[in-house]
Amino acid sequence: MEHQKEALRRIISTLASKNEELHHFLESVDNTVAGLQEESCKVMSELEEELEKLSSALKERGAELGDIINKEKQRKEAELERQLLEGRFALLSCEELLEFANQTLSVTNEEEFFTAAKQIKERVTMAPAFRLTTRPMVSENMSQYTVDFSTERAGLQRLYFLPVPGSPEIDTSRCAVRDNAITVAWQPIGETAEDGGPIERYELEYRKTNCDNLLRVRGACWEKICDIRNTQVTISGLKFDTLFVVVRVRARNKAAAGEFSEPVAMETRAFNFGFDAATAHAELKMAESRVRRERFAGESYTVLGDQDMNKGCYYWELRPLDDWKSLSVGVAYRGNLGRFDQLGKSAGSWCLFASQWLQSSLAAKHNNRAKALDWQLPQRIGIYCDYDHGDLLFVDVDRLCLLHSFKTKFVQPLVPAFTVWCGSITIATGLQVPSFMGTFLETHRTPSQ
Repeated sequence: MEHQKEALRRIISTLASKNEELHHFLESVDNTVAGLQEESCKVMSELEEELEKLSSALKERGAELGDIINKEKQRKEAELERQLLEGRFALLSCEELLEFANQTLSVTNEEEFFTAAKQIKERVTMAPAFRLTTRPMVSENMSQYTVDFSTERAGLQRLYFLPVPGSPEIDTSRCAVRDNAITVAWQPIGETAEDGGPIERYELEYRKTNCDNLLRVRGACWEKICDIRNTQVTISGLKFDTLFVVVRVRARNKAAAGEFSEPVAMETRAFNFGFDAATAHAELKMAESRVRRERFAGESYTVLGDQDMNKGCYYWELRPLDDWKSLSVGVAYRGNLGRFDQLGKSAGSWCLFASQWLQSSLAAKHNNRAKALDWQLPQRIGIYCDYDHGDLLFVDVDRLCLLHSFKTKFVQPLVPAFTVWCGSITIATGLQVPSFMGTFLETHRTPSQ
């Protein structure tokens, strides 16, 4: 019976997933219906404005064109209404089956349970939810019926809707994700007279998501980049705080914009972490990416990051603010550092120490040993950790110079670590390992301490 229950739990999980997908599908269809109404009103209004300028010879042809629009609108509405009816029926069936399955789990009589489980399996096989196409069969776009008859009035019998460009095709082989920037490239589809003439520009939209199923991407608004004159664009300065960025592009000629391309999800993994409040002293005031200590005292206060590093490469940056006096930044084994412990005092922590209290100083510290560094105090410190190879590098990002590197073997999971004596620091996370780190890694693989 336990085996049957486990099988039933898997069915319930599948039904719940399908239930969520159907909700998303119905929402998408509703949005398409609303968009279709808006687009239909827009193109009909434009058509009526043009028809008012024409003589009586245009009226018959105008009526024909209006009829084409209405027929297409009715065709799309009929198709969407059919999908809505099918979707609602499938959703109702799915919800009833899900409720029945949940109730079956509480059946204690083995014979009744097996009978019910068999019925559920048979009903799942025939359930309409699994035979339904969960995406709208038509779109709300009616821009193919955009009109502008200013140059065609001499040839009334040749009037027809202005064509729009075809959907571009995103060329994934030319797309790239690097240095917290995304490069998107695409191929145009047709620029002949039948396609509406030369493409004048492109429009790209993108949004962040943690979902790799594009049908379930929802919630976040599309960010837009307009007036793109080439078949490639780079979106820079992004914070990669989600797993994917979804992009789509469409072409625009002098008449109108075409349909968007099929969306493409580009992976944007990066190291994101916050401050672990449980490791911070009450004297430290923490915001989302900022740590502040109001006054200077003899003791130091430490706070750790809330995400472990146990394999692969990681990168983040620190900026001292104008009021800073003394700080340390580095990594530590989580259990080896208390709220009052200084970074670099134990064998389980490594750090870069900077101070402008009384006099400027910069040093690398580990295991209660310090090495003075002959560098100017950096305004932006990049911290790179390769857990697998035991590399920890500190870089002056503005001057692109290596401040110090540690070479060791990490034996426990690490966390980012910070010590503040007085002043404020800000942390930048969601960063990929920048390409300039490759130069330092090639020449600084040997230990410097």
